[in-house]
Amino acid sequence: MYDIVIRNGSIVDGSGMPAYRGDVGIRDGKIAFVGRIEASAAEQVIDARGKTVAPGFIDPHTHFDAQLLWDGEARPALEHGITTVVPGNCSLSLAPLKTEHRDGLVGMFRQIEELPKETFDGTAFTWSWESFDGYLQAIRGNLSVNVAPLVGHSVIRMWVMGEAAQARAADAGEIAAMQDLLRQCLQAGAVGLSTSFVDIDANLYPVPSRWAHTDELDALAAVLGEFGRMLQVVPEFYATDITIARIDQLAELSLKYNIPTTFSPLFDSSASPANVPRTMARVKEQMARGARVWPQVQTRPIDISFCFDLPSLFFASNPAWFRVMRLDREAKLEALTGTESRAALLQAAGADGGDAWLGGLVVRAVPGSAEAGENEQLEGRTLRDVAQQRGQGAAECMIDLSLQHDLNVHFLAANMGHHESGRVGPLLADPLVHVGASDGGAHIASFATYGDTGYLFSEFVRGSGDLSLEAAVKKITRDTANIWGLHDRGLLQPGFAADVVVFDAQTIARGEERAVHDIPGSGMRYVRDAVGVDAVVVNGRLAYDSNGYKEARSGVIVGG
Repeated sequence: MYDIVIRNGSIVDGSGMPAYRGDVGIRDGKIAFVGRIEASAAEQVIDARGKTVAPGFIDPHTHFDAQLLWDGEARPALEHGITTVVPGNCSLSLAPLKTEHRDGLVGMFRQIEELPKETFDGTAFTWSWESFDGYLQAIRGNLSVNVAPLVGHSVIRMWVMGEAAQARAADAGEIAAMQDLLRQCLQAGAVGLSTSFVDIDANLYPVPSRWAHTDELDALAAVLGEFGRMLQVVPEFYATDITIARIDQLAELSLKYNIPTTFSPLFDSSASPANVPRTMARVKEQMARGARVWPQVQTRPIDISFCFDLPSLFFASNPAWFRVMRLDREAKLEALTGTESRAALLQAAGADGGDAWLGGLVVRAVPGSAEAGENEQLEGRTLRDVAQQRGQGAAECMIDLSLQHDLNVHFLAANMGHHESGRVGPLLADPLVHVGASDGGAHIASFATYGDTGYLFSEFVRGSGDLSLEAAVKKITRDTANIWGLHDRGLLQPGFAADVVVFDAQTIARGEERAVHDIPGSGMRYVRDAVGVDAVVVNGRLAYDSNGYKEARSGVIVGG
């Protein structure tokens, strides 16, 4: 008797070995048998004829921390075959956190991860915990995906140091207190610690983790060494030399305390073509020494959508515009319409009227059109084209379009980097590259952080052929499980957790990016539907199939 039998599939088991035809028997949340199963009693049979059967995919860099409190399926990640997510990246987690520090942390999440106020204002969930274990208790029982949570360095600092966490280095007593708190989090179920060297809070001030001196990070890494857990880092990815120095720092911590480390993101960019080769050369040097320093690389190009009504990282490269876009609505409207402030913005856009910076943007959506047919006349055109038709510069045109439509015109900056498949494909195929950096659950009004797995198969398996089907599956299943110490995940072998995805290798892809209003309080986000995914099983229960999501609630806290 099996709970589920998946029949007649092409099994790609996560080990990298060639696919083979067979069946998978699942019992009590585990893989019970793989091979040929004769007709036998099973509560549920999934016909996988003509389809690929693989272990569930693991996403090692997400920010689902808040979403998991009201959406234990982490939609739409689950339908893309993701059965395990790692939240708590970039030094930010929702615990451990004292009540008096909540507003400060919310400001960091909103600034760094571009999450709307509805996510934290009581509409979505009731904040009922302070400890890391309390947070895990809040999400347990409602999960349809597995969660391997990181604890954030910034919140550990805030807990111990209060306001001083963003003012100075820690003293010996405070560092010892942080070590004790980290131990408690790891004992509760954290798979590691995340830190950041680049992020800023709502006041554009360095987050607490950036105030830590090397002795503090060394002491926390020593605690990770007691448990063999992960250290995740956001390095100064915009500066190759500093990134290389961070790789050396991570390598020394890895060797000293026998811990895995990972840094994210590593982007390929035509603006800095030597970045990836130089970075990977140092990774290979340190890996050859025995260090574990895994660069995380996303599969998709960098596309950013934005409108004036929401804060956006798009403007981060232009301080004058960035300051205005962070104002409240009334002050922002005043800055966009005031003679002097508007002139200052146009000047900051460049002597060409903003053409080089903004002209290539695409007018994506124009809601609330005042004139019949105006949407069709504008949508899909470049801002340069619209500006020329209006006899304006690109910056002036963007401001006027936004004002005309209540700041809700959406613009798309496509292929800002990481989009040249001829370079990205070989990078993803490198055995020392860790596929990740999806940012699932974050930047929800800027781009859809979903479908990276489908894009891996459509672009780099079927498209360029840089990876075989078996190699691509291994990258996002067993390789990821090994890197993160998730020892019972990532393989279709007896005794392993029954996390399984059934998909069509000839069609699996990511759907078109589209806007939905499903955040509590009707907040907007961009999503992508799955293409070619037939069934997703989590710990032995069907969580998703072609008919939609199921009430599986079989996800667990893993890895801690």
